[in-house]
Amino acid sequence: MNKPVLGLILGGSLGIVDGLSALVSAPETAPNIFPIVLGSMTKGLVAGLTMGFVARKVNNLTVGIVVGLVVGALLALPIAMMKDPNTGQVYFWEIMLPGSIVGVIVGFATQRYGTRPAPAPTRS
Repeated sequence: MNKPVLGLILGGSLGIVDGLSALVSAPETAPNIFPIVLGSMTKGLVAGLTMGFVARKVNNLTVGIVVGLVVGALLALPIAMMKDPNTGQVYFWEIMLPGSIVGVIVGFATQRYGTRPAPAPTRS
């Protein structure tokens, strides 16, 4: 499986788990769990695709993990800064930590696993 597809599958799957973690870290968000899971899955898909393309270009585990952390955190940041319209609370760390962890895992996995594209044949 190539690296961008691996990133999409892993990012989307971990994004769903990330969204469902809201039930544990903030149980009062249970009535709004569907949009939370949908948003987290979308964030995971974008992060996974980004990390897949980074892993395709750069073959360095440390770079993959750091870029994954940064991408995961940057994608989670706008949502983490919003106030919940129902409770008026800001769930900053409850959003930033799982989002960043998803980025690190996807960054690691896309560097370590998945196949690189075969080099294009040269014309003589």
